[in-house]
Amino acid sequence: MSKGDFQQLVDRQYAPLFRFAVSLAKSEADAADLTQQTFFLWASKGDQLRDRSKAKSWLFTTLYREFLGRRRHEVRFPKIELDDVREEEMSILPNVNAFDSATVLQALREVEEPFRAPLTLFYLEQFSYQEIADMLDVPIGTVMSRLSRGKALLRQRLLSKEEALGNKVVSFQLEKKGDSHG
Repeated sequence: MSKGDFQQLVDRQYAPLFRFAVSLAKSEADAADLTQQTFFLWASKGDQLRDRSKAKSWLFTTLYREFLGRRRHEVRFPKIELDDVREEEMSILPNVNAFDSATVLQALREVEEPFRAPLTLFYLEQFSYQEIADMLDVPIGTVMSRLSRGKALLRQRLLSKEEALGNKVVSFQLEKKGDSHG
């Protein structure tokens, strides 16, 4: 495609593509980025399109796919302004993907029963502290204590498995005070 043909395509399709991008991204800056990226991709790959009458369709499809790719990336890696983040939140979080579920469940099975039951009910079944206390017929303070001690035991089991497997795992952080699910 010649430079003149490319400029003509941009002149014809920029406004409709930009409007479509704004409707998707809900931000003019992001829409401009998406539109620019779409034309960049056309410049690098558009010559592969056999039927030039399908250029408009190709551009809109490419813009939509680019939007979906960026959205998936933002879900996995959210944007956070550093000025808005408290220092304790900037510390390294545990690598939750370091163990597969079978390893974690096996380690959970090795934890003593008085601690295993609250851990299972809270983390796997999503019950509140009060619901667990009612089920186990113990005070809510006992549930919180067993969860705390159970997490410590589970952490020890997982770290020993990590050493046995030779994995490198970032150690677990202490939970922030005041966080409660019950």
